[in-house]
Amino acid sequence: MSTNPLKALGQLGQSVWYDNIHRDMLDGGELARLVTDDDLRGVTSNPTIFDKAISGGDTYDNAIAAALRENAELSSAELFNHLAVADIRDAADVLDPVYQRTGGEDGMVSMEVSPALAHDTDGTIAEARRLWAWMDRPNVMVKVPATAEGVPAIETLIADGINVNVTLLFSLRRYAEVVDAYLAGLQQRARRGEAVDHVRSVASFFVSRVDSAIDPRLDGELATLRGTAAIANAQCAYRHFEEVFDGGRFDDLRALGAREQRLLWASTGTKNPDYSDVMYVEALIGDRTVNTLPPATYDAYRDHGDPKPRIHDGMDTAAATLSRLEQAGIDLAEVTATLERDGVQAFLDSYNNLLRSLDDKASALAA
Repeated sequence: MSTNPLKALGQLGQSVWYDNIHRDMLDGGELARLVTDDDLRGVTSNPTIFDKAISGGDTYDNAIAAALRENAELSSAELFNHLAVADIRDAADVLDPVYQRTGGEDGMVSMEVSPALAHDTDGTIAEARRLWAWMDRPNVMVKVPATAEGVPAIETLIADGINVNVTLLFSLRRYAEVVDAYLAGLQQRARRGEAVDHVRSVASFFVSRVDSAIDPRLDGELATLRGTAAIANAQCAYRHFEEVFDGGRFDDLRALGAREQRLLWASTGTKNPDYSDVMYVEALIGDRTVNTLPPATYDAYRDHGDPKPRIHDGMDTAAATLSRLEQAGIDLAEVTATLERDGVQAFLDSYNNLLRSLDDKASALAA
């Protein structure tokens, strides 16, 4: 097995994606180096990442000025999409050899619909279709939040043949709904006689934020449960993945060439300094999964990761761990609903900040 822990994850069946994108990564060749040196297989983005990239300096100023010279009437939202789609397309081109080598399984780059549409099914569908056509690459994914309104949008987009990265997943119940939506979308295509073998989707299940929400509530005898909820929650999700995609429900679609909707572990950076900085990576190494790592966690794992297949370690007691938390007064449904709501709001705040920054930059460049 490779001595580079990041490469070793790929050999264990887990794809490493990078939870970051910036024009400097593309222009300076950093993304290409990560692909070559670390077997990086994908890139994810979100409004917070783009806010930091675009608002945090002058890297994008020339592109902003060029876009406004071409069309001075661009709104800040249109200007953002113009900048972001350019980055996504360029990153997809860098990752195209990975896409080809893995038969379309990896080499993906994700871009999110506007978080202002998180509770608007029809708006999400329209925006996703527009972004998909604009990005114009087979190895891109449109990110759709797993809100109640997002689930039917996911089914429609899969039925359209659009690659979907389902984001902001926290609860097992919502995850099951997302899997059902994926299968239903593929079944719609199959009934119409349309191909399903090229459609790809991942379900981005958020991890560390669950512990961040629950740990402060665990005192006294319950303190021994700190740092267990997030991993147990993720393991239960993986068990559902195996039951669905290795069970009879998927047989007909698999025969048509359909691929599993892989679980993608998101929010795997450690937020509690008392825990290992690679805790959420180590515990969730498993076949047919993706882990999208923020830069600090990516570097930490390359430096001192210990890759072994651990996803099933303790899986038999994962449901019991969640039951103990419920018995201790932790309402997991309430916790995950709050995390979903806060996650949408955080992305919306970043998006609005980004639009304000673009307005300021546009005004300054015009002056």
